[in-house]
Amino acid sequence: AALLTLTRKRGAATYAQTLQNIPETQVTTLENGLRVASEESNQPTCTVGLWIEAGSRYEDAKTNGAGFFMEHMAFKGTKKRPGLAFEKEVESLGAHLNGYTSREQTAFYIKALSKDMPKAVELLSDLVQNCALEDSQIEKERGIILQELKEMDSNLRDVTFDYLHATAYQGTALAHTVEGNTENIKRLTRADLASYIDTHFKAPRMVLAAAGGISHRELVDAAKQHFTGAPFTYKEDSVPALARCRFTGSEIRARDDALPLAHIALAVEGPGWADPDNVVLNVANAIIGRYDRTFGGGKNQSSRLAALAVEHNLCHSFEPFNTSYSDTGLFGFHFVSDPLSIDDMMFCAQREWMRLCTSTTESEVTRAKNYLRSAMVARLDGTTRVCENIGSHLLHYGRCIPLEEWDARISAVDARMVRDICSKYIYDKCPAIAAVGPIEQLLDYNRIRSSMYWIRL
Repeated sequence: AALLTLTRKRGAATYAQTLQNIPETQVTTLENGLRVASEESNQPTCTVGLWIEAGSRYEDAKTNGAGFFMEHMAFKGTKKRPGLAFEKEVESLGAHLNGYTSREQTAFYIKALSKDMPKAVELLSDLVQNCALEDSQIEKERGIILQELKEMDSNLRDVTFDYLHATAYQGTALAHTVEGNTENIKRLTRADLASYIDTHFKAPRMVLAAAGGISHRELVDAAKQHFTGAPFTYKEDSVPALARCRFTGSEIRARDDALPLAHIALAVEGPGWADPDNVVLNVANAIIGRYDRTFGGGKNQSSRLAALAVEHNLCHSFEPFNTSYSDTGLFGFHFVSDPLSIDDMMFCAQREWMRLCTSTTESEVTRAKNYLRSAMVARLDGTTRVCENIGSHLLHYGRCIPLEEWDARISAVDARMVRDICSKYIYDKCPAIAAVGPIEQLLDYNRIRSSMYWIRL
């Protein structure tokens, strides 16, 4: 009975109480530039991760794919712990080790029992300082990555977004895919991977983040012990300048009538991570909503575009997106449709954009803000999400923005702000378009461009 009462009380917290009860994020910067951040809670487990300012945007045409290759090699053993020994040590802790590479960041993180936090920090340090890069393992992983590239070609959504980056940022580093291309993967050598580590895995470009039942002081002590070696020595030039990636309104079409469905993505240039306009654009995307044929609700859904999609069978699914980078971004939508529905779906989606710019209502904004608040609080679910939130925020914003501040920013948005900001980024702008599949019905670029404004009388 006591346990049931406790559970009921814990589940009765209001939204405001939830925001106020979130632990403070503590941040300490070591002498070598490494930022150590943590959020303490009463969890029996913790997640400790290393977020690094490195990704495909920091590669050139010849080395594209080196970061993704390095991510594979990181789990194959170190100079101190050869392959099997490294795996056994992680398994003996009952821990879960994972990582990912994106266009602007690389992450490695471990979820383990809270008492094993110092060991997790040591393993992460060993992983990035002493990666073995054995020739036999490199050749083995080369084959695995080449097979992964073949499998990725069947994921048309990811292919479409890679094409969208390629056309929107053509001639710049953001046009590169995260995984690299087949020729590069076949050509990359041990020296290339070692050079990538030496160049990018530097303390000023790293954040050691942790969340769960840990002590910030103990985390800092572990960081000082394991992240102060020669590879992490601070240098003024250890953070290279990032080249500007200019957006271009253009298109890529990959027509294949043998495919059953068409994938279309359309985007305009959005703001970078730190731009406050992002909050307003996220509200706008929440107004547009998202749809999949598996969703319930039918034509009674609150999203006007979703209701139209159901009523007129316009598409199988659609989703808006707001993908941000350091100094630029892609704001747009992606949909999957039958070949004969492309024109109608594109017309309705662009009309919804124009409506955001000209006639957004307060009731729509209120609903969208509530949706964003719900999604924001959902990110508190589990130590791994919290840890990723801390690490990514410090890389993107230079600080961890508390949820109370996010809530205040969301609350400040009104219909006029949505109309003004959407007009700033969408109205009469040249879009980037990527289309894959049976896309014969996709209109000429100039026709699509002419639907980016309304003639006002």
